[in-house]
Amino acid sequence: MTVSSLTAETARQATSPHGERQGHESDPGHPADAHRVLDRCRALVRPALTEAVGRLHPWIGEMAAYSFGWCEVGGAPVAAPGGKGVRQALAVLGAEAAGAPARAGVAAAVAVELVHTFSLLHDDIMDGDADRRRRPAVWKAYGTGPAVLAGDALFALAVETLAAQPGGAGAVRTLSAALGDLVRGQADDLLFTDRPWTGPERVRPEEYRTLAEHKTGALLGCAAALGAALGGAAPETVAALDRVGRHLGIAFQIVDDVLGIWGDPRVTGKPVHGDLRERKKTFPVLVALGSPARGRIAALLEAGDAPGEAAELIEQAGGRSAAMAEARRHIALIDTALAGVPLEAGAAAELRALLGFLVRRDL
Repeated sequence: MTVSSLTAETARQATSPHGERQGHESDPGHPADAHRVLDRCRALVRPALTEAVGRLHPWIGEMAAYSFGWCEVGGAPVAAPGGKGVRQALAVLGAEAAGAPARAGVAAAVAVELVHTFSLLHDDIMDGDADRRRRPAVWKAYGTGPAVLAGDALFALAVETLAAQPGGAGAVRTLSAALGDLVRGQADDLLFTDRPWTGPERVRPEEYRTLAEHKTGALLGCAAALGAALGGAAPETVAALDRVGRHLGIAFQIVDDVLGIWGDPRVTGKPVHGDLRERKKTFPVLVALGSPARGRIAALLEAGDAPGEAAELIEQAGGRSAAMAEARRHIALIDTALAGVPLEAGAAAELRALLGFLVRRDL
């Protein structure tokens, strides 16, 4: 079963979040299968990630451990909610897909997880987000300056981790290129906030697509590509897995945008019409702002006091259907990229399970 065969379910989940699929034995996107993959990869990577963080200055190491959910402020151990470990899993599966043992992807998994966490520390400061995973963000818990320093340290540690590997110079170049794209995406995200809803300076859907690839897809692609490269994969396989991650990032973000407006809060954990209340320039909104209803939609978004009416107009203007069509297009491109290279069968099946899960669930 291909990733694209999950497209109808992706749309149905966004349309009717209560829907449950049955008979998951043949469903590579079933949550149970994906969670098993994530759990296995996190367990494999955790010792190396812990060892790497242990090399940091003790105070910076504490902030890093806090960000991973390993401790409280002050260092007391705790099992707090952490990330899902998607990038770690992609790195491990990238190595296995190349026919290498899982451990060949561990260094890549550690490096991308460190860079991802570094980006979150800095993003929370730039966006003014006070909470992360139901706890105070690092900058709120420790201060802005310390959080910036901790992020810098995590990035340096990621480079050190890769540089120590055979073929480390090439791996560092791959990571640096992905980070450059991530920074471009973050820069656009900040700039888009101040651009008008309508007129020649408005944000176009294609600009947002590029933002999603850079801000979300670049590091996902880097994770899979680095794992494959350290596992000895051929250049065409490495490049294909990078494309897979980039298309995943775009599809992931657009599905999230649909759920951010029309998803059931009992399933998503987000308030209904939350993205509209926050005046986010998401893909469905940007498509609708290119329609004849742009003036009314823009006025409602600017006022922010009638999100239900705005959501209805955006749907009538084709924003919702266009977003799901765009997500389906990138899911199909994932299939094309995966079909174009030889991959180890077991790892490829797990990779498809993880990809299917990510583009069909309430993220």
